[in-house]
Amino acid sequence: MNKENFGKRVFMSLFGVIICAISVGIFKIAALGVDPFQSFMAGLDALVPIGFGTLYVIANAVLLLFALIFDRHYIGIATFINLFLLGYITQFTFEYLQTVIVNPSIAVRVLCLVIGVVIICFGSAFYMTADLGVSTYDAVALIICNTWKKGKFQYVRIATDIVCVITGCLLFLASGGSFSAIPTIAGIGTVITAFFMGPLIEFFNVHIARPMLNKK
Repeated sequence: MNKENFGKRVFMSLFGVIICAISVGIFKIAALGVDPFQSFMAGLDALVPIGFGTLYVIANAVLLLFALIFDRHYIGIATFINLFLLGYITQFTFEYLQTVIVNPSIAVRVLCLVIGVVIICFGSAFYMTADLGVSTYDAVALIICNTWKKGKFQYVRIATDIVCVITGCLLFLASGGSFSAIPTIAGIGTVITAFFMGPLIEFFNVHIARPMLNKK
């Protein structure tokens, strides 16, 4: 990997993480469910009285320790960009959008969900194409299936996603949240991000991210 290529990969990782973080803030405004790991983080955020950005760093530091112990080759520059930036950018985006989009109607929330899905797929394409390490959460499923040989990745990932969603909902309820409010953290947006984002990510990979990386 030459210096120009490496610099471009770092830029793409940084850009991808920033875009994904902004999308999570938009998902939170939509309040129709977030991706499985963010469902867990939403439940934890409701229970633990510290800022989301700091909480995200702490939670991912625990997962990072897991990855460093069992298989550190999944950890790279992009892992640390994700760990230290995503939570704080998400927190800033959400807090800013709350001042702009006040008491959104269901139509506005659905629009935010659609925008959030498109943006997170766009950002993920850059992050994945850069190939400079995965997020600490992604590393968990990869270690279970590739290092421990405990099943195929798609099934292991579904299992870890389900654990995240259930744990997030339980933490949310433990914080005093109501059953009727659970769809705000584990709703239709969660289903979409868990099962239907692949084709859109691949579209952005093929038409934007990979051509950008390979362009001289």
